[in-house]
Amino acid sequence: MSHWLVKSEPFVYSIDDLKKDETTGWEGVRNFLARNYMRDQMQPGDFVFFYHSSCEPPGLVGLARVDGPAVVDPTQFDKKSEYYDATSDKAAPRWRMARLRFVEAFKHLVPLEVLKADPALKGLALLQKGQRLSVQPVSDAHAKRLLALAKAKTTTGRTAARRPSSSRRGR
Repeated sequence: MSHWLVKSEPFVYSIDDLKKDETTGWEGVRNFLARNYMRDQMQPGDFVFFYHSSCEPPGLVGLARVDGPAVVDPTQFDKKSEYYDATSDKAAPRWRMARLRFVEAFKHLVPLEVLKADPALKGLALLQKGQRLSVQPVSDAHAKRLLALAKAKTTTGRTAARRPSSSRRGR
């Protein structure tokens, strides 16, 4: 079993949205490396850390599981979608997406500042300068530490930054 981290702006799609929906397709990813992770490496049952980005404060907010093999991302064929890809062929779709199932929302957000300050998380992809991928692998050791931080009684006393969701679902 592997571990992953996915990033989403909470005003686009939050952990609360996933909890309400129970499952979702991680559509709209238009980075080849992130697509390859979802298509080739994510396996049903893998744990996925859910991270809120582009908010104050950014941080880990919950857990999901991969819910089946990667499937075709329909937004690549939707001309009204901001993720439309005119070069993608229906006979050989370019973009795939993982299906995610809600597991839990953490009681407390684990802020980015706490993650950066933890020496046990050295090398975590999320903390690397210039890292912008919305889908990232997480090592077993880092996954154990992230879970320990999430289960701690508090990290800073702040709650997860959450805003009402919109109909825009891309990542």
